[in-house]
Amino acid sequence: MSTTLATRAPLFGLSPLLIACLAATWLVWGSTYLAIKFALLSFPPFFQMGTRFITAGALLLAWMRWRGTPLPTRAQWRNALICGTLMLGGGMGGTAVAETSVGSGMVVAFIAVLPLMIALVNLCYGVKPGRLEAAGIAVGLVGVLMLTQGASFQASTHGLIAVAVACLTWSIGSVLSQRSLPLAPGPMGFASEMLCGGVVLMGLSALTGEAPSWPPQAEAVAAWFFLVVFGSLIAFNAYMVLLARASAGLASSYAFVNPVIAMLLGVAIAGETVTGYEWSAVAVVLAGVVLLVGSRK
Repeated sequence: MSTTLATRAPLFGLSPLLIACLAATWLVWGSTYLAIKFALLSFPPFFQMGTRFITAGALLLAWMRWRGTPLPTRAQWRNALICGTLMLGGGMGGTAVAETSVGSGMVVAFIAVLPLMIALVNLCYGVKPGRLEAAGIAVGLVGVLMLTQGASFQASTHGLIAVAVACLTWSIGSVLSQRSLPLAPGPMGFASEMLCGGVVLMGLSALTGEAPSWPPQAEAVAAWFFLVVFGSLIAFNAYMVLLARASAGLASSYAFVNPVIAMLLGVAIAGETVTGYEWSAVAVVLAGVVLLVGSRK
């Protein structure tokens, strides 16, 4: 007798929902970094990200209201604003800024340090890493130091600072949303965070005097729609589900899959150049992340 998706035995102890969320964060997010690069052809960093998350958040909120879900409480809106400012304003905004001067493959390779940073932030909550985790953190940090000495980041101090800020704020926001600042339940919470983060990003866009190119290039428009649907509505929501239902290590495991996908796409489609030394640095970073994630039960 055939079984439905809901009744199948979990794979490696994971439910079908968690497996689907992992696939979204691993595969979809790996391609969004190249999409950000193409969207930058017409849409500057903060404007691109702000319009992306406001659109996705508004669509998700409208859908949830149509289903009868109540709006978040005042405290939940406050939490959404704090987490949205950190994760989207700082994290995604900084990522887009970095990609204006650094290849998408190199940016996502640096972002592979996120599980290591999240583990360090968790120390504030008394969650101490074991020996294998500590080894993973040490190895990963060595890889990141190697990566910053590569040609890409040495040529762009501005890009290095932007991606470092992005990693730090994303890590802090991820831990806070998981441990201290609960959002509204389910997709309504994700919608509120995207709306709040999008408003913050549009504020940054206005403060920095950004202006999109008009008319926009077709590639930029297609990339923007891809980011709204796949990057925000699907992958970002999948990540928030993982934060709510899985360990921080498993939720951030996308960090050792994304760099490989992003770097291959960057070389194959965008013609980006990656040196042998930079590939070696990425390998060291990924070894640290594998040690860290592999130590989590």
